Amino acid sequence: MEERNTLSARSAVLSALLGSHPPRLPARQLVRIGALFGIAEGTVRVALSRMVAAGDLLQHGRFYTLSERLAERQARQDESRDPHTRPWDGTWEVAVVTAERRAPADRAAFRATMTALRLAELREGTWMRPANLVRAWPEAVTAQCTLIDGRPHDDPTPLLWDLDGWAAEAHRLERDLDRAFDWAGGLAEGFLVSAAVLRHLLADPLLPQELLPAGWPGAELRARYDDFDRHYREVLYEHLKG
Repeated sequence: MEERNTLSARSAVLSALLGSHPPRLPARQLVRIGALFGIAEGTVRVALSRMVAAGDLLQHGRFYTLSERLAERQARQDESRDPHTRPWDGTWEVAVVTAERRAPADRAAFRATMTALRLAELREGTWMRPANLVRAWPEAVTAQCTLIDGRPHDDPTPLLWDLDGWAAEAHRLERDLDRAFDWAGGLAEGFLVSAAVLRHLLADPLLPQELLPAGWPGAELRARYDDFDRHYREVLYEHLKG
């Protein structure tokens, strides 16, 4: 895995907590996770202090948990593993930005929100996706957009998402999961593969079957990851207790 030599103490801590349910681990176990990647104990503890100061983590005695913002990210991550969808009737959700004079930070936050909602931008200020997800519109969207339900004359899917690219990466990750199952690379490789799969699932547009190309690997990647994760978590937690 190319990421092995680039994993920072902050990334190791976040990945560990985002993958834990509940997301609450003692410093001792986070230090042991850092050690899998050759990260010194002092470096991990400095990272923990900085993350608490930045509001990314909350500290309760010797335990660390995710902040509300990162807990929301974990919820989205969990949703990406077991998405809540509904039958699609051909309707698309369209959100058109109508708010004026937004600060750059507000525009960046809005884009992050729309991406998390799995909408894609057709052109600047016009976001859309098939109406097949079970979720509510947050106030951050309703306050800035006019919401429309419609049916495009032509399928805009190819303009909005790189489905071939997502599928190719999914197949590569499936191969990585197969190798990691053999534990040839040890716990470190399994940790990296797990984090990479979860990131990739967050980027799945979760389109209805009618819009997906044949052989779409989304469901297969989720099933294979669930099998891997059950076994890997058992092995990892035994290591952390040692």
